[in-house]
Amino acid sequence: MIDSELFIVRAFIFLTVCCFTLFVGAQVTHPSEVGALKVIRSRLTDPKKNLDSWNEGDPCVKKWKGVLCPNTTSSDGYLHVRELQLLNMNLSGSLAPELGKLSQLQILDFMWNQIGGSIPKEIGDIKTLRLLLLNGNQLSGSLPEELGYLPNLTRIQIDENQISGPLPMSFANLNKTKHFHMNNNSISGQIPPELSRLPSLLHFLLDNNNLSGYLPPGFSQLPNLLIMQVDNNNFSGTTIPATYGSMKKLLKLSLRNCGLLGTIPDFSGIPELGYLDLSGNQLDGPIPTKKLSLNITTIDFSNNKLNGSIPETFSGLPFLQKLSLANNSLTGSVPSAIWENATLTRNQSLILDFGGNSLTNISRVVSPPANVTIVLQGNPLCLNPNQQNITQFCGASAGEQPSGTSVNATTICGCPVQDGYEINTKDPRQCYCAAPIRVGYRLKSPGIWDFVPYREAFEKYMTAGLTFEIHQLTIESFVWEEGPRLGMYLKFFPGNGSMFNSSEILHLRSAFAEWLIPDSDIFGPYEFLNFTLREPYDDGIFTTSKSGTSKGALAGIIIGTFAGAFILCAIVSIIIVRRRYTGLNAASRKRQTSRIRMKIDGVKSFTFSEMALATNTFSDSSQVGVGGYGKVYKGILANGSVVAIKRAEEGSLQGSKEFFTEIEMLSRLHHRNLVSLVGYCDEQDEQMLVYEFMPNGTLRDHLSGKGKDAPSFSMRLRIALGSARGILYLHTEADPPIFHRDIKATNILLDSKFVAKVADFGLSRLAPVPENSGVVPGHVSTVVKGTPGYLDPEYFLTHKLTDKSDVYSLGVVFLELLTGMHPISHGKNIVREVNVANQSGMMFSVIDKRMGPYPPECVEKFMALALRCCEDETDSRPSMAEVVRELDNIWAITPADDVVPTAAAKRTPRQTTSASSSLVHSTLYTSTDVSGSDLLSGVVPNIAPR
Repeated sequence: MIDSELFIVRAFIFLTVCCFTLFVGAQVTHPSEVGALKVIRSRLTDPKKNLDSWNEGDPCVKKWKGVLCPNTTSSDGYLHVRELQLLNMNLSGSLAPELGKLSQLQILDFMWNQIGGSIPKEIGDIKTLRLLLLNGNQLSGSLPEELGYLPNLTRIQIDENQISGPLPMSFANLNKTKHFHMNNNSISGQIPPELSRLPSLLHFLLDNNNLSGYLPPGFSQLPNLLIMQVDNNNFSGTTIPATYGSMKKLLKLSLRNCGLLGTIPDFSGIPELGYLDLSGNQLDGPIPTKKLSLNITTIDFSNNKLNGSIPETFSGLPFLQKLSLANNSLTGSVPSAIWENATLTRNQSLILDFGGNSLTNISRVVSPPANVTIVLQGNPLCLNPNQQNITQFCGASAGEQPSGTSVNATTICGCPVQDGYEINTKDPRQCYCAAPIRVGYRLKSPGIWDFVPYREAFEKYMTAGLTFEIHQLTIESFVWEEGPRLGMYLKFFPGNGSMFNSSEILHLRSAFAEWLIPDSDIFGPYEFLNFTLREPYDDGIFTTSKSGTSKGALAGIIIGTFAGAFILCAIVSIIIVRRRYTGLNAASRKRQTSRIRMKIDGVKSFTFSEMALATNTFSDSSQVGVGGYGKVYKGILANGSVVAIKRAEEGSLQGSKEFFTEIEMLSRLHHRNLVSLVGYCDEQDEQMLVYEFMPNGTLRDHLSGKGKDAPSFSMRLRIALGSARGILYLHTEADPPIFHRDIKATNILLDSKFVAKVADFGLSRLAPVPENSGVVPGHVSTVVKGTPGYLDPEYFLTHKLTDKSDVYSLGVVFLELLTGMHPISHGKNIVREVNVANQSGMMFSVIDKRMGPYPPECVEKFMALALRCCEDETDSRPSMAEVVRELDNIWAITPADDVVPTAAAKRTPRQTTSASSSLVHSTLYTSTDVSGSDLLSGVVPNIAPR
């Protein structure tokens, strides 16, 4: 650009800035805070560069994903930053000590990012701070003592980080703090008894840490404590203080898997108690006989050493949803009054799990209502021929917490052909189309076991807190997660018109992000996970603060600014267009050439219109799944091919370079046991991946009973072998090798012939490359990613990812195949449960009963291999090549107990099982999906672990 052009452009920028300065008025952010904000921003890595659009001198900038709002005027005449909210923006980097210079800050919100490093002690200097929200990051180190001297702090959330070290005793000074949410960290040591003097404490959530010592008896004196949840800690050798039975306001007490000894205190004196979980401890003695609160929904005393009989006082509890006394040493009769006196409505259910005790009979004839589930398996009464009508209860399982997805009612009208509009079927105005807003939401400590009967109550609670009409809310889906916690996707429709306006959007976001919705006794505290705006909403700046400029002056400034800008733009355009026109065609050709380079052999580039046509404009009826990346649709291409289309949500979009890098990597993976990439779409701010469609769904679907028939042992072994071969290909024959990092039952798909194919490489990492010395490192150092229950414990602790990390995850899948269980369910870990059963000689007691007959020798070998894969120490696990080799050996001795559902199955002889096997078939076969030809090389490579 020549000097005259540069001068004109600079003049234009200068004039625009001057006009904007007049527009915002005389007041500006305090200079020291402007400098602090620049440092804070520099320490954070923002992949989408959202932070670059923030001008620290602006009076107030609000975005739907981020809020920087200096709207507190102090005596010095400056505006001070009051809110710093950077929720769910995929930020990494670290927190700068300069945060302490934001002296008027009230809300510090960095939830659900990837920020590492430690929590700066300087945050303790912000005496105005009300909300400290750092949960869902990768923060490490210990908690600064200085945080205990924040006089106005009402909520501290640091859960789901990697915080270690003890709880500071200074926290006893937080007299206004109501919510302590520190679960899912590595906090260790004793709970400071000094916390017993906190006058405002409502919710104390420290589950899934490394706490030890004893439970402070003084907690019974906390005047307002509603929820105490400290599951999965290590209070070994200590007892539950008897004083906990006198917590007058307590709603929920959860002490699951804490190593506690002694007897169960009398909790009958807690008038509103709704949830009591003491499972997985070493409690002994009899169950207290006094009746618990009539509000109780959940009682879980399972997996202890309780003895004596089952009290009849468990009957007549009107809201009871689950009573579990399983795996104790209870004797005597099962009191039938517990279910005979139950008064259940149509959508209520009751689980009564008495399995694994020494119960000998039932007090009266068994005739429970249809919505009552009774489990008696593992008791002597199941072997008593005199007990009538109990066979159906001797093989039952307690079941899982019910989850569900809302389905819109059928309607004959349609919405405009415009993205983002839907029919609100709950609206009394029939066929009313509007653009909803979606909110990711999670109940952190609900006081119920089954959400279904409370669904309507939840809708009333939520809409009342937002001052909405009940028809404006739809629960799109809900699912129970580890904790147990209840995750939801909520969909809110505008009350008037077809769209929310900007002030309504900010009101809705603030209500969740600032916890303006009152807590509920039943539903407990909640988490705000994300706030999703799709078309037709604009991801832009919704509001700016008002200046003191008069309307007339403001109008003049605006008109003058636009006039000046127009004139300058015209001058600049004439000069630049004249000089640049000759190079336009060349630049266009260059861009087109660049685009052509993105074309990848064997992978088709689809247009957005092709994707919309294939999925009926991404209709709900085409949707077949949803994950962290976005929704998955079944699509039919113009050539008739059926495909699966993964459409990225707003927050999942990658940069163009990263997106095409992933596609290029996927295009090089070719193996019959890996899901094939068909193509992609990258236009109109949309990113989609198109895969071959897998009509038989996920492995988890079939293990959970969603398939038509439960898979037999032979079929499960074939699935295991196919999955292992796919992973072995990634480790040894992909170029370069790849570590999957997220192997789980929902990522193993089954095609029309039930051939297993590994899918979802979103978290995959390339294997280490040789160093300058030529030595290949044994691991990749990386941030821990994966799915709880499947994560390699050594990878979790060291952040060192190896091929053996995939071996561990696949071992968990093998255990799922054998048992049908989830990796984590009701606080129980599948690896630990199967290990305990195996070591006690009860291995066959955990085998999935839906599997049908199976050869014991083969099952034993498969179980032994699975447990070797799940060893804590990396070196004790087999390599993936050894896994495939051992599965091949087991397959060779497995009898042909079923017909493989594939026309490609070859009827060729296979070695019969040994005489010890209980199944022998005369017709034997080998299926093509487990032959050695599946690997590109045709053989299982004999390699050392990477």
